[in-house]
Amino acid sequence: MPLDPALNSLGFAKPPSETRVVVAMSGGVDSSVVAAQLAEEGYDVVGVTLQLYDHGAALAKKGACCAGRDIHDARRVAEEMGFPHYVLDYENIFKDAVIDEFADSYLAGATPVPCIRCNERVKFKDLLATAKDLEADCMATGHYIQRKMGPNGPELHSAEDANRDQSYFLFSTTPEQLDYLRFPLGHLPSKEATRRLAAKYGLAVADKPDSQDICFVPNGNYAAVIEKLRPGAAEPGEIVDVDGKVLGTHRGVIHYTIGQRRGLGIGGLADPLYVVKLDVDTRQVIVGPKEMLATRKIPVREINWLGDGAFEDASERQVLVKVRSTRPPREAVIRPISATEAEVELVVPEEGVSPGQACVFYEEGSSRILGGGWIWKG
Repeated sequence: MPLDPALNSLGFAKPPSETRVVVAMSGGVDSSVVAAQLAEEGYDVVGVTLQLYDHGAALAKKGACCAGRDIHDARRVAEEMGFPHYVLDYENIFKDAVIDEFADSYLAGATPVPCIRCNERVKFKDLLATAKDLEADCMATGHYIQRKMGPNGPELHSAEDANRDQSYFLFSTTPEQLDYLRFPLGHLPSKEATRRLAAKYGLAVADKPDSQDICFVPNGNYAAVIEKLRPGAAEPGEIVDVDGKVLGTHRGVIHYTIGQRRGLGIGGLADPLYVVKLDVDTRQVIVGPKEMLATRKIPVREINWLGDGAFEDASERQVLVKVRSTRPPREAVIRPISATEAEVELVVPEEGVSPGQACVFYEEGSSRILGGGWIWKG
């Protein structure tokens, strides 16, 4: 909420009725509440839902966003609250910008995070441009993250509810995008508070379950999707130890991830072994003891810097970093190599650091997100 009483709740010096806001509506409870709340406050709301992936199982899967059921739910909320709603076919854009890279990264032995690329390349790029074409003053989403005004302009901050915080998936939001975006749910104490608001507005989606899967992997079976996108990708090969000794065979590198222990089919060994490397060129799954998963130095590239000043102004920076969405931030030192590359050194080594994951930077003693980048080799 703005501190200046002359500004409305979205930070503009005019009445809500004269402030147009495009709401990105996935059909879930979060974005529905955002749209309903802003409509109730009197804003000129325009709801937009993206049809991203509508093939086969995804069409009827309730837990996958932007499928057929979700478009219906978003449209119903708009009708109930009395604002216009549009569905945009972004299927080709989504495939080119997100799905193809997901498949290629996975085949290269990485563990990609397509939700970040979707925010970066589709929702906060093409959809944001559409919002501006619609002459909207801003675009609002249902993400759990906060936008706060700092001395140098808008800052990105973690959500009030640490259990719902989505900062890991939004680190690549640029300063220019942040200037235009609004996140009305970031200050709420819990998801239950969001559902109470949905009930207050009488929304049919108030009790709708949260989506759990990547939208184009509706059953969680990554390998099946990769095989469909890249026929012949699941070629069998050898499981070897770090010395090259063959311990068994596998049914395709795409079925394995760094840090995996179960499902290797090489039982009977004295000590448990974990996947420590995937060699796509030789089609080998390399396994080793758990201690080999520990990583201290992480090369990061494609850095998006949201801190003050230029990223490379300092030779090193003391920060907290997340190397996976499910892990808490850890103490680290960032040493910039260029404006978009750096070496991150963890104070305490982490296990299972994997190429394709994001490394997100947080300010020590603060909720502020300083940006982040992509881990490009383990």
